[in-house]
Amino acid sequence: MGSGGRYHPAHMVRGLGRVLIDRERIASRVREMGLQLSSELEAELARDGADPSNHADRIVLLPILAGALVFTADLIREMPLRLSMRMVTVSSYAGQATTSRGAAFRGALPQDLGGRHVVVIDDILDSGQTLALVKGLVLQQNPASLRLCVLLDKQVARKADIHANLVGFQIPDEFVVGYGLDYDGYYRNLPEIRVLEVG
Repeated sequence: MGSGGRYHPAHMVRGLGRVLIDRERIASRVREMGLQLSSELEAELARDGADPSNHADRIVLLPILAGALVFTADLIREMPLRLSMRMVTVSSYAGQATTSRGAAFRGALPQDLGGRHVVVIDDILDSGQTLALVKGLVLQQNPASLRLCVLLDKQVARKADIHANLVGFQIPDEFVVGYGLDYDGYYRNLPEIRVLEVG
């Protein structure tokens, strides 16, 4: 494919730091995660005694927007299951902030999660406040099972006691952008994950 048909981010990466995780590693790991998640959910359905040919209403994915958008799009294409998705929006960074300022819902959480196998998908687990908020509200609806799936697990002290069931990569305490993660609304479309040099 010629350069006109391929994304070239050179003009966007000036001032950014090193590539932390390249696109090939991301693609490989997301493929593994999709297959693992599918296997686990199929096992849940088998325990339920559900008909595997008709279980679209049993599996619900909850991507947290907008950061998990790119990750989710690639992940679901590696999951050969019938499933549905509900989008949720939670704010944890504001503008040009690089540290979490707490988590707050923007919009409503779906109210039809009871008895279903729910997978919450997020781009990054750092302070833990966002996932803790979503997890608590989902559990109030008594789902059949609940999994937390994140692309990145930042090695920092949590503000909430929470961990993800499925993690793509563990990363050091650095602010990262790309593959859905942003800074002030920019850099989500970088195909790799890069360190953002701030200050």
